[in-house]
Amino acid sequence: MDRAKATSTNAFSGKVCAVTSAEDFDRWYADRATSPLADDLVRRTLGLPPGLESTSLLGGQGLDEVVPALRLAAGRVLLDLACGRGGYGLEIARRTGCRLVGVDFSAVVVDQARKASDGGDFRVGTLTATGLSTASVDAVLVVDSVQFAESKPDALRECLRVLRPGGRLVITCWQAAEPADERVWRRIRELDLARQLPEAGFADVEVVDRPEWREQEKRMWEEALATDAPGDPAMASMRKEARSVLETFDRKRRVLATATRPR
Repeated sequence: MDRAKATSTNAFSGKVCAVTSAEDFDRWYADRATSPLADDLVRRTLGLPPGLESTSLLGGQGLDEVVPALRLAAGRVLLDLACGRGGYGLEIARRTGCRLVGVDFSAVVVDQARKASDGGDFRVGTLTATGLSTASVDAVLVVDSVQFAESKPDALRECLRVLRPGGRLVITCWQAAEPADERVWRRIRELDLARQLPEAGFADVEVVDRPEWREQEKRMWEEALATDAPGDPAMASMRKEARSVLETFDRKRRVLATATRPR
């Protein structure tokens, strides 16, 4: 994804509105770093482990599914692509003993992730140009961010390129309930992972709906909308997005996709 062309409200739902550049993303992450109220609300409503800093909507139940799907062991390398503040990757590394590499296009959030992990391996890169060597990681995780790629096929091929043979790709995202529904953001309507993953060269592709994750998300947005926090820009952003997301909430499916790079 071209940093100058990034478009989203924030890293949560992929709904087009105010954020239109990498600088806007940087500002959003800076606001989030000063809002313990927003972090507490997200962790509590999504059932996340204490201290996990999320900028996505994968809840604790989803995380418990993602970890075994990655098939990691101690010493293996995980790429957390579009890692945000690194919370999911750091938690997975804690559970599995894997070595974590985080890549995100926001320099501000990469700096935050490094500080949170005491200098961990976090780098600036994009969904289509990670900067990593070919066949250098054992698993790739993309949490709620693949929609931001200008070219979904290019992003999936980049995941395939950096994976070692037999390596695993796990993606959480949304897809349109009706692909022709123009009320759903175009970048989400472009996602059809059951077709796009095999076309990119992946095997063992499985794409499943996770409606129970959606119920957690809905509770989070409803609570965010009901929370009045004057002077808190992160909560103001969440409230604004909550109004937008809840208007078309049932027009998107919550999806977990897994695949393997052939040997």
